[in-house]
Amino acid sequence: MIVGTAGHVDHGKTALVRALTGVKTDRLKEEQARGLTIEAGYAYPDPPPGFDGVSLGFIDVPGHERFIANMLSGAAGIEAMLLVVAADDGIMPQTREHARILELLGVTRAWVALTKIDRVDGARVDAVSADIDAWLAGTPFAGSPIFPLSSLRGEGVEALSETLWRAAADQPGRDDSGSFRLAVDRVFIKSGSGVVMTGTIRAGSVHTGASVRLLPSGLVARVRGLRAQNREVEWAGHGERCAINLSGSDIERDRVARGDWVIGEHSPITDRRRLDVTLRLLPESPPLTHWTPVHLHHASAHVTGRLSLLEGETLMPGETCLAQLVLESPLQPAHGDAIIVRDHGASRTLAGARVLDVAPPRRGARKQERLAWLRALRQALPTAVAATSPDRLWPALDVNHGVDIVALAANLNLATATVAASAERAGWQVMTSGAVCLALSDGYLQRLYRKVLARLAEMHEVEPSMRGVEIDRLRRLSAPDLPASLFRPLLARWKDNGDLVQHGPFVALVSHRATLSDVDSERWKVVQPLLAAQPFEPPRVRDIARQLAWPETDVRRLLHNCALLGEVYQLRQDHFFLTPAVATLADIIRQLDTVSPGGVAAAAFRDRVGCGRKLAVAILEFFDRIGFTRRVGDSHKVIREDMLFA
Repeated sequence: MIVGTAGHVDHGKTALVRALTGVKTDRLKEEQARGLTIEAGYAYPDPPPGFDGVSLGFIDVPGHERFIANMLSGAAGIEAMLLVVAADDGIMPQTREHARILELLGVTRAWVALTKIDRVDGARVDAVSADIDAWLAGTPFAGSPIFPLSSLRGEGVEALSETLWRAAADQPGRDDSGSFRLAVDRVFIKSGSGVVMTGTIRAGSVHTGASVRLLPSGLVARVRGLRAQNREVEWAGHGERCAINLSGSDIERDRVARGDWVIGEHSPITDRRRLDVTLRLLPESPPLTHWTPVHLHHASAHVTGRLSLLEGETLMPGETCLAQLVLESPLQPAHGDAIIVRDHGASRTLAGARVLDVAPPRRGARKQERLAWLRALRQALPTAVAATSPDRLWPALDVNHGVDIVALAANLNLATATVAASAERAGWQVMTSGAVCLALSDGYLQRLYRKVLARLAEMHEVEPSMRGVEIDRLRRLSAPDLPASLFRPLLARWKDNGDLVQHGPFVALVSHRATLSDVDSERWKVVQPLLAAQPFEPPRVRDIARQLAWPETDVRRLLHNCALLGEVYQLRQDHFFLTPAVATLADIIRQLDTVSPGGVAAAAFRDRVGCGRKLAVAILEFFDRIGFTRRVGDSHKVIREDMLFA
């Protein structure tokens, strides 16, 4: 368990940590000279008798308001709060702000150390204790136990120490799922080791020898050594304070800084300049308006940006809304991460944000469908007792499109397979094709099926001569956002319902019968005998048009419609053959192929059919194109004996 101090400057936080652990956390010469904590310090005491194997660490944060950014950097890894209040001063401004910050970071467990009781009488101790109880009553820390103590004399320290060790022993195991992420808060060179970075592991785990990546630089490195809770280890996991020694040709001290991240080599997290969040304004803050400039603290990083409110133009004190953070410098967050919002002058804490989506679309941020998606993502947020869980997401969703499992997994910092399994447990259909993986709800599939039937009915009415609607055209009409590779398997499944039938690349309602219009039917009665008169060398479109004194476009359109109905085949540009003639030509090729082991030569086919060589070659090439034959040298071999042309 990682316990962090909180409280006003000079209330004895560092002295208390030293009394509890024996470690002086002020490591900087300036801190020691001034007696003032500037950077967060860390202490990892050995477990006392009876607590073997229990891990307890302390983060001692600076209390001066000028170092609030340093306090926020250290506070990012705190799991429980040790609120320090001096008995002589009582509750002070930084006491309140530190507690609010930890509340916004999601900390819910706390103990209060009422320090410097050696300077006051019992009445003062009771009065300040009552003030603390009353103040905390309106926060998640209500009822936190108060320990009056003196770090100087040691009075009350042992009772607090035993309580903290017992709490650490009872701490539930951490969830190490998700890709590895460590927020860097300190970088230094260690003799004989090279570059070392320290920080808190925010998700996943890491082991020596693993390949990792640095953000935002993108540098790849290998884990040379690890220390967790100030001990040499081979493996470290979520929630632990960790020092990680990296090796790599490009890893240099000046290429890494506080605010950077060490992540798994294949982790999906990348730089983000827009984040959709749920934003909670503190009750004591002034109203926030749309596009307010702010300072933003995420883990150990600090950037500036603006607040884009998505549910109105003003957020009132104590209220919560959906918002978008527009950043002037990129961050590397994941879903569920906490972000502290401070005012434009960086003088006070205003609000807390929880990240919902790290890759929001550029447009449509306030559309109702988009807001509904963000509200559903809010259901999956991690809590004090549960990690990020896609299982809590699906019941809140009823989307009019598929859910991109790959993008959702990247947002949640989870494996694609983990999110896909969660969707299936919730009753969603998960479909995969190559790199595409979508989850489709039963409601969406039913709506899409009805839409496909409706679009087919509409197109049959508009184009009665068509045998059906080409598959990709039908997808564009009914489900333009669905990849073609997933639409085809759905069609195959829907055909089993008995409402659809497929004719090659065309799909139609079972009830549809393609027919020519009345005008085309009369025209076909005139054209069909002309084609039948010379079945193996029929007249071209221009010849028919000239003979009948019709526009070429009308003849060409008529024959195209007849081809869709299966009455004719288009063997080459503007050259149509009746279907029975094509079937006969195929039989001739079969016969010639049987008697000629080398295949059908163009000359032999020309002599048998009685047409010119140029047309004979064109006919043979047509059968090659449709897969009935294959050209082998100068001949053509039958490869689909079972192909029908009726």
